[in-house]
Amino acid sequence: MSSASVIVFADIAGSTALYEVLGNARATEAVTHVVHWLGQSVESQGGRVVKTLGDGVLATFDTAPRAVQAMAALMRDHQQHLREWPSEMCLQVRVGVAGGEVVEVDGDCYGDAVNLAARLCERARPGEVWVSASTVKDAEAAPGSPNAPGARFVRLGSLSIRGKAEPTTVYGLEWRQDEDPDSQTMLTNLPSTLGALHSGPMQLQVHWHGEGHVYSVQDMPLLLGRAPQAQVCVPDPRVSREHARIDWRNGAFVLTDLSRFGTWVRFEGFEPVLLRRDTCLLHGAGQVALGVAFSDDSAPALAFTVSDAGVMVQ
Repeated sequence: MSSASVIVFADIAGSTALYEVLGNARATEAVTHVVHWLGQSVESQGGRVVKTLGDGVLATFDTAPRAVQAMAALMRDHQQHLREWPSEMCLQVRVGVAGGEVVEVDGDCYGDAVNLAARLCERARPGEVWVSASTVKDAEAAPGSPNAPGARFVRLGSLSIRGKAEPTTVYGLEWRQDEDPDSQTMLTNLPSTLGALHSGPMQLQVHWHGEGHVYSVQDMPLLLGRAPQAQVCVPDPRVSREHARIDWRNGAFVLTDLSRFGTWVRFEGFEPVLLRRDTCLLHGAGQVALGVAFSDDSAPALAFTVSDAGVMVQ
């Protein structure tokens, strides 16, 4: 039987490593506890748990607004639980959401939306909810909407998703209630067609030592380093001459570490990520430390903000 549904994949990030740290028995108890709670949260918000997946759940919702509202509530409740549960149960959760035609066979679900939701969940970082562009449009989460009050999304760009022939435009759900709405892409600004999902050209603002510079897509690639010819010159001996590069790739700003000692990226509300000749998608706002971790107060760190050109950047 085929029907239109919104698919949600929610799983525990880093559960494999937990077994090495806690041992099989304690890790199994912790994972089972969180997975059970995930299922209860989904059902309390009007969703249906299709099945559990060892360290996560596959669920369906009948509408995009209900799925969006449910995942925002789930993530907010989980953050509260992280402050209350025992330390071994403080496991981060990530979520992928996608809608479309789904075929149900013997109680299970199949279809492109199921596959896409699973891939988005794989790519999301702990504490993130990634949502397909079509689901964002269907959600119609304008301020004052009774279905999904206050839902906000930030455009993460067009990403290469495993199993998809073309890049897929992805949005992140900003579920934290204290987020600054001026830095987000509001759902009501999305046009009705899928051709151009942001309201204007994207821009990147970089702050270094109190000075801010705004770069457009046409300014890419952007070199960060100690070399005088670097567009963002950081004259610190701990910074490589050509330390990192920012490119415009598949509709997003992508940071690539080129250095010997690494680059740290810290998004607001999350732990820093270390890049060693790796790449990282830049979205929202955060900081980049070159050659030295953020734990060192003297680390040469840049602040960045990604937004539509039509959105004011403070």
